[in-house]
Amino acid sequence: MFSKETYIARRAKLKQTVGSGLLLFLGNEESGMNYADNTYHFRQDSTFLYFFGLPYAGLSAVIDIDQDREIIFGDELTIDSIVWMGTQPTLKEKSERVGVRETRPSNELESYLKNGQQKKQPIHYLPVYRAEHQVKLLAWLGIYPGTEKPSVPFIQGVVNQRNYKSEEEVAEIEKACIVTADMHLAAMRTVRPGIRESEVAAVVGEVAFAKDYQLSFPIIATVNGQTLHNHYHGNMIKEGDMLLLDAGAETEMGYAGDMSSTIPAGSRFTARQKEIYDIAVASHEAAVAALRPGVLFEDIYDLSVGVIMEGLKGLGFVKGDPAEAVKAGAHALFMPCGLGHMMGLDVHDMENLGEVYVGYDGRQKSRQFGRKSLRLGRKLEPGFVLTIEPGIYFIPELIDLWRAERKFAEFINYEKVAAYKDFSGIRNEEDYLITETGARLLGKKIPISTDEVETFRAG
Repeated sequence: MFSKETYIARRAKLKQTVGSGLLLFLGNEESGMNYADNTYHFRQDSTFLYFFGLPYAGLSAVIDIDQDREIIFGDELTIDSIVWMGTQPTLKEKSERVGVRETRPSNELESYLKNGQQKKQPIHYLPVYRAEHQVKLLAWLGIYPGTEKPSVPFIQGVVNQRNYKSEEEVAEIEKACIVTADMHLAAMRTVRPGIRESEVAAVVGEVAFAKDYQLSFPIIATVNGQTLHNHYHGNMIKEGDMLLLDAGAETEMGYAGDMSSTIPAGSRFTARQKEIYDIAVASHEAAVAALRPGVLFEDIYDLSVGVIMEGLKGLGFVKGDPAEAVKAGAHALFMPCGLGHMMGLDVHDMENLGEVYVGYDGRQKSRQFGRKSLRLGRKLEPGFVLTIEPGIYFIPELIDLWRAERKFAEFINYEKVAAYKDFSGIRNEEDYLITETGARLLGKKIPISTDEVETFRAG
């Protein structure tokens, strides 16, 4: 937890930005896996954490801008709770740690909100992502699920604070990135033919848990890297495979790291793997070199996929003008995803608040296949923390579909591509802070080039 002055200042700025009304912050509840007392790991809502810093279940908060009041609603632990969970600070003690002096029982929140409605105060709330939030909005404000109208001024106010990471936030993110790098280095030491993906995932998770960190998202450790978010870990790793690892650590305060690496099953890449892998690395390095304030991230995406298409043309997968192929959208056969995303208290920072606000500064996203998955497209500014993660994927189902439709036949050599349907996919990912003059890598440098990876694996 940061100092209480940090949270006081954050709330003061938000009040000034929104201007009037009630700001409702929906904290998270415990969530049962298969019955009430067998819960998933608890994770507080990130916006609640940002403004109130309290990682406890069962809390909500209101900032009454018009009356200049800040109230945390919650309940004290009963003796039954203490028996099972141990002692905790009182609600008042928790609240005072973050500079909030007024607390009330949970059952008083509904009447406070309805009183605000009677006084014609605007009640601002953010987009919901949990069913429990929808139930609360229905009970407290009569808003039926699916009819929510989140407050745009509230969304914009939150985004325009959380997008710019303070020095203390960057230091916390860097802690997550250092452990995240250690997770990937552990995997590079572990991968070998004859073990299961699950054994690699176990080693990776152990690194985070040994630091008393959590995972910032479920581990991806797969020999089928062509499936972008593949959480199955049951395959045996064989000679000639590559394992794609996408994993990150989350600090005690909730800040995330997010890195990817592609690891040959043996000590070296095959010749076929190396020629594709080197193109992916060239794309990655071109994107990193372009990071600086004032550059439109969508332009960096175009640069990155342009390098991929140029490289694949040199190998005979692509024909025609690579730049025109990118403009048409043909590159999405090989990279049907984005280049990166904001990162902070969420591994995809504030994704529930809407990419149009977080990643595009109010500008509408493209609907083109592949490009529509670009979560970040706005001009870069100092204080942004983001990922760089280009990849090259040979997805059999997508190849077969586009080939049958003769889609982009003027740009794609389907005979050559079809011979690589068993190739899988490649992705490398690093985390960067945009500075006043360029960008800085966060965390440790992990091996990326073929020489670096093979040297590390041989050691």
